[in-house]
Amino acid sequence: MAKVGIVMGSDSDLEVMSKAAQMLEKFGIEYDLTVISAHRMPDVFFDYANTAKDKYKVIIAGAGGAAHLPGMCAAIFPLPVIGVPIHTKSLGGVDSLYSIVQMPSGIPVATVAINGGANAGILAAKILAASDEKLLEKIIAYKDELKNQVMTKKEKIEAIGYKEYMAK
Repeated sequence: MAKVGIVMGSDSDLEVMSKAAQMLEKFGIEYDLTVISAHRMPDVFFDYANTAKDKYKVIIAGAGGAAHLPGMCAAIFPLPVIGVPIHTKSLGGVDSLYSIVQMPSGIPVATVAINGGANAGILAAKILAASDEKLLEKIIAYKDELKNQVMTKKEKIEAIGYKEYMAK
């Protein structure tokens, strides 16, 4: 059974939301990914949200513009919802960010940065790791990978100088 549901309002969100899926795959977490417009297909959305508690431990919901999808998921789904604001042409994603992050008291949505699909996947993994020691070990190893990447770059910059490093 999938532990995470990834839902987005449009296939145009797939590039961003696929990064959440990639992070979940990295940690070995099963997920389902689907497109459901809360505005254009409310009956399908309500069915998804009402049955999600039987399928998932976390939902990652991405949306642009009015961005109601994450908040509506949080209003119905009793477990954590992570909202991913999608960059929009008209307002650069700030509209999406505000729509997701400004939820009323009692209906929280954990919100990542605009186009922050990868961080949404990592946050979902961390939520699940609170009760999964093996997953926690994978997250710790991932954090070590990140540190090692930065240390390698630091050493290279120090060895050849920042001007030479930037000239590459």
